[in-house]
Amino acid sequence: MDPAEFVEAYYDALRAGEPIAPFFAAEPTTVKFGISETLRGGEAVADGLREQTERTTEWRVESHDLVVGEREGWAYFTDEVFMAWTDTENGRYEFETRWSGALERRDGDWQFVAMHVSTPGEL
Repeated sequence: MDPAEFVEAYYDALRAGEPIAPFFAAEPTTVKFGISETLRGGEAVADGLREQTERTTEWRVESHDLVVGEREGWAYFTDEVFMAWTDTENGRYEFETRWSGALERRDGDWQFVAMHVSTPGEL
C-alpha cells in the first residue's frame, strides 16, 4: 500500500466507524492535533481515538485535494476535507477542514507519526 492509499484507508475506516488508533505509531513522540484536542504520545492518541470511535456515528469524510509526497521510509500529506459526524452525547457537527501529517514506514507498513486537523479561520 502506498502512502496515498494508506491515507484513503484511514478515511474509509473513519467513515465505517472502525478502529483508527492502529493507523498511528505507538511512540511517545506521536502527536495528533484535532479541531478541539491535542493528543501527545502513542498511548494518548490511541485512547483518544478509541473514545472518539465509541461515541461518534454517521461519519462523512470528503477529501477534496489530497496531495502526498514520499521519500525513502517516510511520507507527508495535505488535504482539504469536509467532515461531519454525530456525537452521541452532543449532536451533529460539520466542518470544512485542512489536514496535514507525516507518515513513517515501520516493518513494511505505513503509520502516522503526526497529524494536524484544523478549520480555516477568517482573516
